[in-house]
Amino acid sequence: MNNILIDLTKYRECINEGCDKKVPEGVIGGEPETNGLKPLRELAVFTYTCRQCEDAPCVTVCPEDALEKNEDGMIIRSTNLCVACKSCVTICPFGTMMSDFYEYKRTENLYFNLKDEKEKERFINESPEGTVQYTDKEKDEENNIYELMPGILVKDYPWEKLKKLE
Repeated sequence: MNNILIDLTKYRECINEGCDKKVPEGVIGGEPETNGLKPLRELAVFTYTCRQCEDAPCVTVCPEDALEKNEDGMIIRSTNLCVACKSCVTICPFGTMMSDFYEYKRTENLYFNLKDEKEKERFINESPEGTVQYTDKEKDEENNIYELMPGILVKDYPWEKLKKLE
């Protein structure tokens, strides 16, 4: 069981309906695709759930220029520039932006370095039941399991699949 699986569908249920625990953030950094230290769930949502609008109203509305599109069209948030005004949350026509991305959690010790095995174990244990687990599964797009990066899988319904179901 080398991989961890983060089930974003269960995270959303937990956030929308209330959880027995606060939602922690696994963070990673140093990889070119992260552009610095990033909450893993945010990176996953921007990679798979975001519709990557051509005109991206979230980028346009940001008063601090904290959002930009990379060369692949993915939204990247500069956590150093973001003031958590949530204008992007309000204007996103598809509800991709989750307002809890912008909650300040540091004082509650809810950030975990997923490059450290002990921190990874703590992250899994601190996460609401069913949202994060060790797994021996591999990427399986037919069952909506995607590789975010080596060792980290995400379960979500990408917008392309949701669009086909409509």
